[in-house]
Amino acid sequence: MLTRSSMFVWLSMMAGCVCGPDSTVGAMPDGGGATDGGQSGGAGGGQGAAGGTGGGGMGAGDDGGCTPALFPRFRDFHDTHPDFEKFSGNGAFTGLVESTLGPDNLPVYAPAGPTAVTSGKANFDQWYRDVPGVNVTIEQTLPLTAASGGRFIYDSSAFFPLDGLGFGNEGRAHNFHFTTEVHASFVFHGGEVFTFRGDDDVWVFVNKKLAVDLGGLHQALAGTITFDQQATALGLVVGQRYPLDIFQAERHTSESNFRVETTIECLEPQIN
Repeated sequence: MLTRSSMFVWLSMMAGCVCGPDSTVGAMPDGGGATDGGQSGGAGGGQGAAGGTGGGGMGAGDDGGCTPALFPRFRDFHDTHPDFEKFSGNGAFTGLVESTLGPDNLPVYAPAGPTAVTSGKANFDQWYRDVPGVNVTIEQTLPLTAASGGRFIYDSSAFFPLDGLGFGNEGRAHNFHFTTEVHASFVFHGGEVFTFRGDDDVWVFVNKKLAVDLGGLHQALAGTITFDQQATALGLVVGQRYPLDIFQAERHTSESNFRVETTIECLEPQIN
């Protein structure tokens, strides 16, 4: 498990990187399933398990380059939480969060009250904040795998990084009730592409601006950021460094998917 103190050690050394182009939209049902039919196995998806000490750190490699990995902060929830295992859906529910991150670099709940897929602001504000008794925070490593064309990918169609951890599986084959938070930064060189595919809720912010909006409970869906096309809207200038922040939630049985693919040369992890 990567602790915050250990993060400061490798942040002072070198940055990590991820790379790769577009991916396709999946069609694996996740919202509202009545059975725990997810695939067995951990969060590795062929790229190594997401748990504990697996995958190593994002420090300097033997060749002085980047070691490709992501360093998510997971929060485990009970299935009795008002936003977990209570709602269902079949498509993206956009507009759940504001178009810019809040001053704490976390999503801001946008609706005036409850929606068809959320119980309201007070409970949503617990998703990405430490709340004793409500959630348990666990930090792990997701190693990225090199692919052709200079791409780096993490891909799991059985994404269960918290199996047996936190509040446990609560009588199920897997732990289906958690959120994922990733903070990083990159230098915009031009030509980069970033794709995230997952379920349930998925939000990606670039330069603190919402670039992928796939909220709600749904099957695995993908959103792609083509940086050259979106540079003006995102306020990007070639040669400058910008934050990239990923937020995901797994809120209902019976599938869990998580895929990152990008041509960004090097993502440097950030501590929020």
